[in-house]
Amino acid sequence: MDMKIQTATATEMQNNFGRYLAMVQDGKEVIVTKNGKEVGRFIPRKAAVSYLTDSLTGILKRDSNMDDAKGERLREKYDITD
Repeated sequence: MDMKIQTATATEMQNNFGRYLAMVQDGKEVIVTKNGKEVGRFIPRKAAVSYLTDSLTGILKRDSNMDDAKGERLREKYDITD
């Protein structure tokens, strides 16, 4: 999933919601920050469904080695930072 990522402050998101909604409709991801920290992500529906499906698949298979590998793969695929 090769999405372009845009960052916006909570205030920018609030004041320009239509602009960011259009970005998401075009397949981009918007990371929302507040006081310099990520507080949420605004992502296309297809990406959300894919993420949830991948996460649930990992929950159903409870092998610890698999969980570690799956978690790492999900972090890389969805650019998740701890």
